[in-house]
Amino acid sequence: MATSTQASGPPAAAAAAATSATAAATSSPSAATPRSDSPTPLVPITPAAPASVRSVVVGLGVAAAAVAVGVVVERAGRGRPVVQAATTAVTTWAVVGAAGLATQGTELARELEEGRLEPARGTLSELDTRVADGLGLIALSRASVETLAENTSEVVVAPLLWGALAGVPGLLASRTISVLRRAARGSTGRHHWAVERIDELIHLVPTRAAAGLTVLAAPVVGGSAGGAWRAWRRDTIAHPSPNAGRVEAAFAGALEIRVGGRTVYPHGVVELPVLGVGRNPDAGHVTRAVELSRVVGWLAGATSVVVALTVGLRHRKG
Repeated sequence: MATSTQASGPPAAAAAAATSATAAATSSPSAATPRSDSPTPLVPITPAAPASVRSVVVGLGVAAAAVAVGVVVERAGRGRPVVQAATTAVTTWAVVGAAGLATQGTELARELEEGRLEPARGTLSELDTRVADGLGLIALSRASVETLAENTSEVVVAPLLWGALAGVPGLLASRTISVLRRAARGSTGRHHWAVERIDELIHLVPTRAAAGLTVLAAPVVGGSAGGAWRAWRRDTIAHPSPNAGRVEAAFAGALEIRVGGRTVYPHGVVELPVLGVGRNPDAGHVTRAVELSRVVGWLAGATSVVVALTVGLRHRKG
């Protein structure tokens, strides 16, 4: 999560960063997305420098190219069920980061349980942009639950739902926009504003779907479905972002803990609303958050199958 700070550098560097980040995300199924959901104030649209205009054009061009590749792949598989199934499976494997998220989350939980805080800070930094130096057990546990929740929505639920709705192009577009937002993080201007708004739009439905699936999944890990529902509906009203905090609140309510509050990032301190009620989290809650993330991913997979079948039947009738 990060608020905007002034960026500098030639547009070619921004384009290269966005392109390389996209390639890395779509080629590595184990890479989870660092959280980027901190409240980012809307930057007024002012006359932008030519570099900003070129940056947004390049960013949107990368997204369009990813969609175009997806369209070509889908058309190549039409009338060939085996080819279509194979290409969709490979794309899903490359884009959805559920396996990597579970691995990193399990490693983080083990380090916290064993009291190895320094390695835990390093593992957390791979998933989250906050400053982990100096964080104690409670703060590390809180940050771990928050980032597991957010990544469950961004790298698992969102690609699956968009893939169900729009096939391979939907998978690639969802992931590409998320990567572009990471590449634009720490910059200001029209290009940053545009990427932020597109990212919010892309994740508007998946974020809420992930929160709803968390409510359903809570009892499976011994959590509270009612607590997840109440925290989601009650606490996220105070959050300035239309998406950020929804899944974190649901996770907190399911585990009957509190997350949010004062968080330190490289650019400064952010005061986030407190989400959930109950005790402060510990290493055991991180372990349960990993299991909750897995169950939400399974439910998201089942939901995406139903959505895809529904969309397919409508197309046939049409």
